[in-house]
Amino acid sequence: MKTLFIGIGDYGATNKPDELLKTMALGSCVGIIILEPKSRTIGLAHIALSDSNINKAMAIKQPGRFADTAIPALLNLMEKESNTKSGYIIKLAGGAQVARMKDTFNIGKRNILAIKKILWQMRLAPIAEDLGGQISRTVTVEVNTGKVLIHSPGRPDWTI
Repeated sequence: MKTLFIGIGDYGATNKPDELLKTMALGSCVGIIILEPKSRTIGLAHIALSDSNINKAMAIKQPGRFADTAIPALLNLMEKESNTKSGYIIKLAGGAQVARMKDTFNIGKRNILAIKKILWQMRLAPIAEDLGGQISRTVTVEVNTGKVLIHSPGRPDWTI
């Protein structure tokens, strides 16, 4: 199987059944997985920060980096790939507090809240999530099955 890697601040989509979408090192970052069941199109974004107002130039160059620009960009790409605007199945993973600072920044929590707020405003909601904690996650999505596999060092793999 061919693996399409989604780096930090990137997003992508495919409906080729012999492909996998994969993103690594979701610490405080959040991976949003979107499935359009009719066309079997899968989208994945690796969101690093909650709000593009901190760096508008970066948001234009790399919209996948920020929650408020990544979600609309991924949904637009999904619409082009699947020719539909509805019926999406959404899953979330990541948003950990891996730095173990005394909640000073807690970027993971801010990312989670921003993503859920944006989805709520769009009348969308995740059906499954694996969020928070203090672990880094790698997410692999099988296009042919829609299965979302999560890996973290020292733990058995699990699905959401």
